[in-house]
Amino acid sequence: MKIRRFLTVILSSLCIFIYAFLGVSYDATALSATQKIAVVSTAVDSYLKSIPGDYYTVGKVAQLKQLLKQDDVFLVDVREPAEYALGHIGNAINIPLRTLVENLDKIPKKQPVVVYCSSGYRSAMAVMSLHLLGYDNVRGFPPSMNGWNAAS
Repeated sequence: MKIRRFLTVILSSLCIFIYAFLGVSYDATALSATQKIAVVSTAVDSYLKSIPGDYYTVGKVAQLKQLLKQDDVFLVDVREPAEYALGHIGNAINIPLRTLVENLDKIPKKQPVVVYCSSGYRSAMAVMSLHLLGYDNVRGFPPSMNGWNAAS
């Protein structure tokens, strides 16, 4: 069920992006259900093919630790506040995934941003959402807190 909800969120976001930001418009009443699916399928295919092989990730704990030493990385923890209160990475700020859009003003566009959660699921949604919203400086940390804690 989580995967279905994830796909629904991503597809909805993608549609909004395509129609709002790319200027694609059409009369929805004039298209059949099959035509609507074809439009969305083409947009999804295009978006998925544009994702680079490294999927915008910082894939290892050591890699994130190195980034934190060298760069001015902005860490965003997309877990719920109660999870964040139990422990988080360094100077990460807490912006729960469900409140991401209403907190965009807190996320810089000209500084490297790394998002993480507990297991990588929510951070993947955050990365894709932020990329759809025009953030090209965002990467996810798939090992997330589970990986960070296991490495400590």
